[in-house]
Amino acid sequence: MESILSTLLLYLGLGAFVGVLAGLLGVGGGLVIVPALVWIFHGQMSDAMVMHLALGTSLATIVVTSLSSVRAHHQRGAVLWPVVRQLTPGIVIGAWAGAAIADLLPGAVLSKIFAIFMLSMSAQMAFGAQPAAHRELPGAVGMALAGGIIGGMSAIVGIGGGSLTVPFLNWCHVTIRQSVATSAACGLPIALAGTMGFIVTGLDAPDRPAWSLGYVYGPAMIGIAFASMLTAPLGARLAHTLPTGMLKKIFAVLLAVIGVRMLLA
Repeated sequence: MESILSTLLLYLGLGAFVGVLAGLLGVGGGLVIVPALVWIFHGQMSDAMVMHLALGTSLATIVVTSLSSVRAHHQRGAVLWPVVRQLTPGIVIGAWAGAAIADLLPGAVLSKIFAIFMLSMSAQMAFGAQPAAHRELPGAVGMALAGGIIGGMSAIVGIGGGSLTVPFLNWCHVTIRQSVATSAACGLPIALAGTMGFIVTGLDAPDRPAWSLGYVYGPAMIGIAFASMLTAPLGARLAHTLPTGMLKKIFAVLLAVIGVRMLLA
């Protein structure tokens, strides 16, 4: 009983931390949730599926937390809904495909892919790198292809896709405010399709823990999602008083350290 309570407190604490970070720095929760769940799950579950469960559970939490984010951005009129509609078909197909690919890959390979992604995000945050605008938004085929790439990569690394969607939209002459808001709206279909993909592909996985649905571990998903929704407004308020530029660089160093550890593990 004591171990169950301590594990639940870990999930709630992780969710609270992710919520503050999201509100304070505008970073996606998956970058924190996935490595934290890998650490928590080790020793509790089969090592062969720890990474798959971390990715699927991360996407499931994003389904819940993205709803409030989308609502907030929509109320400010910043979401480009025609762009969301153009990207969504490719996103859904890509996220399904990403979940299927992840199911075929060993956990060790997924861990290395995630570590490399973390290191690239660390560099982007540390140096503030954003692509210069070079072109307008592509046509229907180009948008579907972009959505497929964003959805596929996001599912494989268990994120909502903001770190991919925002640079793409910036590159296509969309303002940063609209890029962030539109990316938040795109995060919902990414998380929904990715979660469904991880549920379906994980239904026949051997040695799944109790209270899991496919590769989504229910207690972790509920604890993280509940706590993060409560603390995200606090992070947003702190963003107006704390030096977010310096905090982003500190967080980038943290991501780099975690990424290197996962890469060398």
